[in-house]
Amino acid sequence: MASTLALLWHCSLIVLVLAQPTHSSTVQKPKDAIAEQKTHPSSSHTYIVQTNHLAKPSQFATLDRWYSSMVATHSPRATTSSSSRLMHTYGTVMHGFAVRLTDDEARRMSRTPGVSGVYKSRVRYTHTTRSPEFMGLNETFGAWHDSNFGDGIIIGFIDTGIWPESASFNDTGLGPVRSTWKGRCVDAEGFNASLCNNKLVGAKVFTAELDGALTPRDKVGHGTHVSGTAAGSKVRGASLSGFSSGTAHGVASNARIAMYKACNTDGCDEHGLVAAIDAAVSDGVDVISMSVGVEGSTNPQFYDDVVAIAMFGADRSGVFVVVGGGNGGPEASSVVNVAPWMTTVGAATMDRVFPATLKLGNGAVLRGQSLYARKANGTGMLPVVLASCGENDLTPDKIAGKVVVCDNKQSDVKSGIYVQSAGGAGLVAVEGTERLREAVPGQAFILPGLSISDTERKKLDAYMSSEPYPVASFVFSCDTVTGPENRAPVVAGFSSRGPNSVVPEIMKPDLVAPGVNILAAWSGAALSYPDVDPTRTEYNIMSGTSVACPHVAGVAALIKKVHGDWTPAMVRSALITTAKRTDNADGAILDSGGVGSATPLAAGAGMVVPALAMDPGLVYDAGTQDYVEFLCSFNYTAPQIRRFVPELTKCRRALPGGAANLNYPALVVVFDGDTRVRRLTRTVTMVSELPETYNVTVAVPHGVKVKVTPTTLVLKRQKEKKSYTVEFRSEAVKPAGSWEFGHITWVSRDHKVHSVVGFTWKS
Repeated sequence: MASTLALLWHCSLIVLVLAQPTHSSTVQKPKDAIAEQKTHPSSSHTYIVQTNHLAKPSQFATLDRWYSSMVATHSPRATTSSSSRLMHTYGTVMHGFAVRLTDDEARRMSRTPGVSGVYKSRVRYTHTTRSPEFMGLNETFGAWHDSNFGDGIIIGFIDTGIWPESASFNDTGLGPVRSTWKGRCVDAEGFNASLCNNKLVGAKVFTAELDGALTPRDKVGHGTHVSGTAAGSKVRGASLSGFSSGTAHGVASNARIAMYKACNTDGCDEHGLVAAIDAAVSDGVDVISMSVGVEGSTNPQFYDDVVAIAMFGADRSGVFVVVGGGNGGPEASSVVNVAPWMTTVGAATMDRVFPATLKLGNGAVLRGQSLYARKANGTGMLPVVLASCGENDLTPDKIAGKVVVCDNKQSDVKSGIYVQSAGGAGLVAVEGTERLREAVPGQAFILPGLSISDTERKKLDAYMSSEPYPVASFVFSCDTVTGPENRAPVVAGFSSRGPNSVVPEIMKPDLVAPGVNILAAWSGAALSYPDVDPTRTEYNIMSGTSVACPHVAGVAALIKKVHGDWTPAMVRSALITTAKRTDNADGAILDSGGVGSATPLAAGAGMVVPALAMDPGLVYDAGTQDYVEFLCSFNYTAPQIRRFVPELTKCRRALPGGAANLNYPALVVVFDGDTRVRRLTRTVTMVSELPETYNVTVAVPHGVKVKVTPTTLVLKRQKEKKSYTVEFRSEAVKPAGSWEFGHITWVSRDHKVHSVVGFTWKS
């Protein structure tokens, strides 16, 4: 979700993407991209063909020749060579290629010896002056000081490209990138490789713009914004039209940025995403940040999710992967990117609002947020009308001189443009997923306008239904209000929720980070909609799990700088077990999409706390073998698991007790009619330097008994491991499908290692 960048990429058109052989930056653009598309059979689609490289027949000298032979055999075309039809080849996180096939050709291809899987390429969608301080980062001590702001760590962004001229990508004070770095910037249309520097150390392209241009340049703004959020350099005096004015800097402002453009204004085709992930890992990134997911559909099984397979390969190579959880909240099981080898981030507020009010004719005052940049202490009472705010619904005879209340619950800057062009005097946008003003995304309306929560909307409805001629007046202070009077964090209503639809035993999202009204760098693209809004800005304010994700990527870069030998699972554990579960009023984190406090299905473990994550005391580690046993516990077949681990012959061992026994830092206990007792085992690794003794504290819901064995852990040396077992016994009948929560916390003199425990009853 975005506020000023309002819900782009929900088009149904899938555009042909032409790209490169493995790890090369780009291929020659076809002379006529439209004519190139016409050469495809009308029923063809782009497919990703995954291969087991160990099964390559000996008569083929290279994998590329083998792939070309497959294409020539199962999908012959008289007018083009089989090798030229390979859109991408993959050779690091997985092996295979992308090619256009008919459905029948894809079925034949799937039966070819050595082919592990054939996937139709779907389209996925992309889901700061204050946020680092809100997370507790300080320039003089703590995580920033200890990690030198993440200096030298390389974050790879899978996104819409980058605007290299932004001041947030200035490399002043940064030394050269490390000698082992294999990435580079490419010369491309509208993009000169010389624009890169010691901050922007890589820029490659894996998808074409709609006009056929192959360029890493960001035509949307999204990729520039997330890069600046995670790793932007310090820029004084940044703001959006005076809002959120101050010094902008990324969470890891000395980390390096590598952009892998796999998205355009129409979305992100999976074959390009896999190619971008493959190249990022091959180049040597330390962290991958990907604010992309499939919205509005059920998560596929892991063996059918080609992006999850590619990310498994990244994790196996030691790359920490952080992803957005999606903007499908507050619906249950809407969270995406749910594999346990990815860190899934939800969106929450920070203690900053952009207040604006609407005074009704009956004297009631509705509080909202707005980035409208003209002060007004009352605009005069104007008539108020309700409209759907579609372009065809907004005609001068209906709205001229009136304040329009958009009832489609997705009104945005573009709606304001339509209202203004039809002579409307103002706009009230309703954020139907938000109960609290603090979580309402501000929008940069070009006419008097503000966004209100669903709670305020109900007050407005009551007034309009009781008054035949309703009127209202706007008040705009153009202020940025920061401080404890704004309760935070609050989980945004739009932030996608658990439970995990693929494997409920893995708690998702993992945690939340600032994702509402975040200021960061912007591209030279239009502020909202290029076709109707000519506004340009160097910094923009966005909302969504898209901008929560890079906050965690930045924190991961700080951790990797200090703990370079930690596995991705250790980094994830440190983030989860140290997350904060209370807000700035010392109360439970609230949920703007529900009633009362946020459960772990909305907030995960809580709000990321960088300083604590740098020194977690104990971590829960996991690696390739653990994940293989996890996958085997689903009764996946050996061929299905070979999509992740090609060398596997068969499942030799599944996790005892099932998927819930993966060594994950959160626990989920599933009771059903047959089983009222569950035993889970976890193993912790000591990462602190001095010996410590930990004692356990436990909280469980009414009707559940718990026994932890042992209750004390004594660890004497760094990297020492200790295991414990927890027995949960359900002694009460609970409604099927219900969820309740508790925790297991290991406490020493210097550390608290907190694990959320979720309980659900199937019957």
